[in-house]
Amino acid sequence: MMNYDAFSESTRSPEAHPLRDLFGELVTDAFHRTIGLPQQSVSVYLTDLLTEFAYMDNLYQTGEVGRDQLQEVVQMQNKLREIPEHDPLSHEMQAQERALHKHIGDFTLFWAGIYPEALRKLRTQGHADQLIDYVRQGKQSYYIVSTFQRGRFAEDAGLFQSLSEQFELCLFGLSLVRREWEKMAFRV
Repeated sequence: MMNYDAFSESTRSPEAHPLRDLFGELVTDAFHRTIGLPQQSVSVYLTDLLTEFAYMDNLYQTGEVGRDQLQEVVQMQNKLREIPEHDPLSHEMQAQERALHKHIGDFTLFWAGIYPEALRKLRTQGHADQLIDYVRQGKQSYYIVSTFQRGRFAEDAGLFQSLSEQFELCLFGLSLVRREWEKMAFRV
């Protein structure tokens, strides 16, 4: 059975990671100063996301040791279909489904916001994701995550609702973050 806990927040890079400080500064500049998005929780989440996905293993993680990594949204959707129908009160099944939807939202937000040119290539190379609308899928996945409002998931429901509702704004902000880090590379 797949270990869906690998998709949980426990895989986040440590708060003391040096990239976290850099990404935090870039996200704050883009989202608070340039765009004017006041939600600190969104900025913190995006900072953590960028820090986590600096490691490709986190971007493509499956939670299955020794298995192929999930590199396409279609593969992630197939994993969702593998989760057995469950009793709505089953915490384990809810956690598995929520974790996969969260990862799909994170994955689509990262690629569409940071590397949108890669998505254009997907549409021309007969790739499994060529028909996936990353924006629509990301918004939908974050919305689904926001509906998990029992127990420990309740406190994050509002954050994921915001990510779903402001997905396009987050994409724009992440494009500003990328532009700034590219400028920094030329200064060095």
